[in-house]
Amino acid sequence: MELNALATAKVADTMEFERGRKAPPEDFPHLPDIPGGRYVDKDFLTLERERMWNRAWLFAGHTDQLPNPGSWFLTRNTGSPILIVRDLSGEVQAFYNTCQHRGAPLVTADAGESRGFVCGYHGWSYTLEGKLTAVRDKRDFVDLDFACRSLVPVRCERLGNLIFVNEDAEAQPLMDHLGPMAGELDQYALDSLRWVDSRSYDVGCNVKILLDAFLEVYHLKSIHQNTVDRFLDHRGMFVTLWPNGHSRMLTPNRRPDWRDPGTIGMPKIPSVTEVPANNNVSYHIYPNFVMPASDSGIPLLQFWPTSDTTCRVVSSWIAPDHDPENPSPLWETRINNWERILYEDLQFAPQIQESLESKGFRGMPLNYQERRIYHWHEELDRRIGLNQVPPEARVEQVLHDCVVRE
Repeated sequence: MELNALATAKVADTMEFERGRKAPPEDFPHLPDIPGGRYVDKDFLTLERERMWNRAWLFAGHTDQLPNPGSWFLTRNTGSPILIVRDLSGEVQAFYNTCQHRGAPLVTADAGESRGFVCGYHGWSYTLEGKLTAVRDKRDFVDLDFACRSLVPVRCERLGNLIFVNEDAEAQPLMDHLGPMAGELDQYALDSLRWVDSRSYDVGCNVKILLDAFLEVYHLKSIHQNTVDRFLDHRGMFVTLWPNGHSRMLTPNRRPDWRDPGTIGMPKIPSVTEVPANNNVSYHIYPNFVMPASDSGIPLLQFWPTSDTTCRVVSSWIAPDHDPENPSPLWETRINNWERILYEDLQFAPQIQESLESKGFRGMPLNYQERRIYHWHEELDRRIGLNQVPPEARVEQVLHDCVVRE
């Protein structure tokens, strides 16, 4: 059920149940161990990259990064150089940054504005819509069909002002793929929120090590003793598992009347309903997009593999009524506080990677609080193909009765 349709009393009852339970619910299935090889085995990680990452809907950027027709930016986070452009009609499109002559890049900067693209190697020219319009020394090309030499498009769709790309041309449409989550996210007015800030952090660990940490609150008392654990009650947290690997985590404040002092005086999103406005909700769009939404600004976290043993975390912010020319001074404090919490999660990651590569790591016994992680791995096997995952690396599909489909 959508969070904005849940009665406040029902949410409170669910949180109270979670606080008071002595064991997992009786009908919750046993979670088998996650095989350790899924984090370190090169063959499995290659399978993961080819069958999942290369076919997933992945966040590329925000429409504020494309203010005018002809604006463009380049993203490499997906593992491929993808050019995101606003064409002359105002539509957002995506293409591989690859000239159709000999593969040279069309742009080498991270962002810019132009009326078209000209390859710097041999001068082939393309429109903002990706159509080939001119080649140098055309007389020396025999029967060159311009219509067959357009830039190769990448699937590009939007969630409000958020731009997602997918290298799988046959992928399910983004909004269909999000399923029940899509309707719930309407309350955040994502088509009106402005781009505030974005920062990247390169970390020496497999991407799943950090992603796992943002799918549970079991670690708060160890890692965030002086920050998040002071105001969040992890014992009252409850989870919703959705199809296609997506999920939601709702964690109550320790005191019902507590409000983040860093948000006082900031503009609010008026359409956000009572439950997410007064609690801490975090959405996960599979595989790597985490959105701990609030009614005064939303951090957007992405976790990108850069190799089998390294990753990049990108932390961005969107907010209502933000003026980039005259930003509120409150943002500097808020982002710095957020970065402090983020560093707490990053601090041990390289050492965890080292430990996972030892013979001492054989697998992960997950608890009830960590069921979003198991849900993530079940979905990974489905995307790879259940009969394609090596038996020693496979996870058992046990959470199907726990997934909310409407």
